[in-house]
Amino acid sequence: MTIWPPQPGSLRRPAYRSLADAVMHAVETGELKYGDRLPTHRNLAYDLKLSVQTVSRAYDELVRRGVITGEVGRGTFIRATRGEAGTPYLAQRQEGELIDLSLLKPVLEPMHGELMRRALGELADDLPDLVYSSFRPARALSRHRPAAVQWLDKCGIRLGHQSVVLTNGSTSAMALALMTVANGGDLVATEALSHHTLKPLARYQGLRLRGLPSDEAGMLPEALDKACRREGIRAVFLMPAGLGPQAVIMPEERRSALVEVATRHDLQIIENDAWGPMQSVRHKPIAMLAPERTFYFTGLTKCVMPGLRLGFLVVPEAFEAAAANRHLVTSWMATPLIAEIAARWIKDGTAERVVAWQSEALAERNRLARRVFAATPVLGHANGMHIWLPLPAAWTEDDFVSHARQHGVAVAPGSAFAVADELVAPAVRICIGAGQLAEVEKGLRVAARLVRGQPEPALLAN
Repeated sequence: MTIWPPQPGSLRRPAYRSLADAVMHAVETGELKYGDRLPTHRNLAYDLKLSVQTVSRAYDELVRRGVITGEVGRGTFIRATRGEAGTPYLAQRQEGELIDLSLLKPVLEPMHGELMRRALGELADDLPDLVYSSFRPARALSRHRPAAVQWLDKCGIRLGHQSVVLTNGSTSAMALALMTVANGGDLVATEALSHHTLKPLARYQGLRLRGLPSDEAGMLPEALDKACRREGIRAVFLMPAGLGPQAVIMPEERRSALVEVATRHDLQIIENDAWGPMQSVRHKPIAMLAPERTFYFTGLTKCVMPGLRLGFLVVPEAFEAAAANRHLVTSWMATPLIAEIAARWIKDGTAERVVAWQSEALAERNRLARRVFAATPVLGHANGMHIWLPLPAAWTEDDFVSHARQHGVAVAPGSAFAVADELVAPAVRICIGAGQLAEVEKGLRVAARLVRGQPEPALLAN
């Protein structure tokens, strides 16, 4: 049922307060999201058969509650809140209205569409029966597993006794790994800033999360050891290859130190390497340091093409049956048609060529970001899809996200990635993959100007 805008005559007295409550309710239920533009005072008054003064008073009340902001000449917008920050990206991009730097995507050019059209054309002339006819995962995907092993080798994974589960992308692999290593009520450790889907995944599975302190090399081994001795950690979730919000590439010494703690306390490790071989700096995966306890996953959606939703989950031998059964009851199997395209591209070298192109395209954008933010400290790495922008004391995350949105740029609030709020300083994530280079540069320059300035008082009044 749509609750926004309210129907004329549905508001209680005093009407201004009832209207303000209706906006609040629409925000809480998700019908209005941060960055959404509200009608002008005059238009809303006309639609609801109220006076302009009543609408103005309602908007003033919403400003007082911290729900909206307004800028003369641009309009009135829903203001970002800490609760709203659970999803860092805009659910839908409003074409022509903003530069969306909130969503983590690879760079896309017409060649990606051409490659997919060509692959589909080839499949039309040469489609294996098992791709469309088999209900049995082992049969349908048997021809694709060698390609998975070949791709994992490019990621530094040399399989021994581990098995590989083909999934519908990295998110599916992450959910399956969590479901296999932990049961309801178990405690999973991760860094204070982690993958934004980890929190809801853990909540849906009844797991508890503990965000632990980190430094420039990643999670502190002593913090993990302390948490294990004090609280009984079941597993640890890590993103050592620069995927995390702060783009930390964990050095080999830190990886080895964390493996030592995990071994001593018999922890399972989940290693997120979703970008695969794209980064120019790659260390030995944790799965190669502790193959008996590490669930490693990677995929093709970030480094090859968003529509190529195929992931590879490497499972320790002792958990092979458990992972296979859980995958059956949640997903049955990866989509064979997508797996067929991926396998062909891996075998003929197309996937590797696209990754090399993607790596260079992102390197160009990272060089651009460094130039734009030359006077401002930012975190990132040479081939990353985002930068992490710490905010000066004058800015809160909510204000910065709202100001950027009102200047036509969407960025992601850092709190969306926070597992341990008390350990995290205000910051925003700025993605640099989506959109054309000129558009990204314009968005970066808006963010750079804002961070060097002060919040504008005009944004807090209508």
